[in-house]
Amino acid sequence: MLAKRTSKNQVTLPKAIVQTVGEADYYDVTVQDGKIVLTPVRLQQADAVRAKLEELGITQDDVAEAIAWARKRT
Repeated sequence: MLAKRTSKNQVTLPKAIVQTVGEADYYDVTVQDGKIVLTPVRLQQADAVRAKLEELGITQDDVAEAIAWARKRT
């Protein structure tokens, strides 16, 4: 299939390609052997937040305490 690059470096993915791999809002873009490779990325934002909280050492109890504190202040 043919896709045209616009003057703003935008490319529209052919519908048949998107239907084959599934819809995604983001794509990981790499170059392999002189070819541009797009890999659909499905972000799991909740998982990313949980990972960041764990990285920072913030527990569920810490979050509950922060929410309780914030609610008292209103």
